[in-house]
Amino acid sequence: MEFDWVNMPFEWEGLAPKDVEESFEDPFSCKLLPDSPRYAGESRYFNLGMASSGYGIFSVYRTNGKQIRVVMARGFTEDETFFYQRKMNKKIG
Repeated sequence: MEFDWVNMPFEWEGLAPKDVEESFEDPFSCKLLPDSPRYAGESRYFNLGMASSGYGIFSVYRTNGKQIRVVMARGFTEDETFFYQRKMNKKIG
């Protein structure tokens, strides 16, 4: 998939587009549907994944099936790191 980086609605705060793209390519990334009516009506999704540097990135994004538009991206919180590790351990088995 391609990423749409034109007119990003957020500040990068130490992240680079490459880091965010890598977090989507992470084989252990978790793509989640929102459980809040606030996000469900806007067709937004969540991704938790690691960049190749080992930095965990949480992203909110939209997609049309061909292109990903990241609406927000930031580093993992402590709870997100725990969730990601738990999901990764489950996949490894």
